[in-house]
Amino acid sequence: MGGARYPEEKLAYGMLSPMLAFVLLFIIIPVLGTFWISLHRDVTFIPGFKFVGLDNYINVLSKREFWYSLFVTVSFSLVSVGLETVLGLAFALILNERMKGRGILRAIVLIPWAVPTIISARTWELMYNYSYGLFNWILNSIGLGNVNWLGSPLSAFFAVVFADVWKTTPFMTLLLLAGLQAIPGDTYEAAIIDGANMFQRFRHVTLPLLRPVLIVAVTLRTIDALRVFDVIYVLTGGGPGGATMSLSMLAFNYYNLGDYGVGSAISIITFLTVLSFTVVYLKVGRFQEGLK
Repeated sequence: MGGARYPEEKLAYGMLSPMLAFVLLFIIIPVLGTFWISLHRDVTFIPGFKFVGLDNYINVLSKREFWYSLFVTVSFSLVSVGLETVLGLAFALILNERMKGRGILRAIVLIPWAVPTIISARTWELMYNYSYGLFNWILNSIGLGNVNWLGSPLSAFFAVVFADVWKTTPFMTLLLLAGLQAIPGDTYEAAIIDGANMFQRFRHVTLPLLRPVLIVAVTLRTIDALRVFDVIYVLTGGGPGGATMSLSMLAFNYYNLGDYGVGSAISIITFLTVLSFTVVYLKVGRFQEGLK
């Protein structure tokens, strides 16, 4: 038995080796390199590459802008992923029903996901424009005045959230739709025979069986949302007054200043934040599986 299993293990490791090599080359080594840079003072207008240990981390953690950026990043992730999950589940339930034109509707729903983020963010920027944007044109057409969508902290924050929700809700829809289609049809038939109504079937059949896919989808989207950069870079640049300054945007600003040590420290903290959320989601998923 042991001898028969050994070749299978070698085959498994052999098939995993390309993925492991990819992870090593493009994830582990860059992270370790960024961590090494974060332990040095590296400012372009200061000569030398001085080892400073954890001074950059202490410097970052003592700055109010870092904690505010962390708050903005987490708030953005919770709000955007929450909205995307609700909308994605709603769209997935609709597209899972048998109806005419379902294939066309599925293709239409996926269009925002196919549009590059920079292009979609630029489109939203034009719609938010104070002078000639679509939203202010609609408000003026019904007798209301212009709104400076990107000019106040609260409206700018939700402007970024809505642009991100429009772009990435199709991703949630696609994953959840795949999970819905994997649920056996006879499970619903048994529930109907037992007298369960539509809400009861959704609560006691759909959600429990969809939970593993739901956890994976939320985890993937949270990882992406915590690293948000491009949509903020195009729409607000982190403004106004840092109201939309994410951790990735803050690190980018330090890199632009030539302070690679502090920028790398913020990048490592962002990585640890993403890793922490991922571990929590996976722990919650395993705990819920253990309750079954």
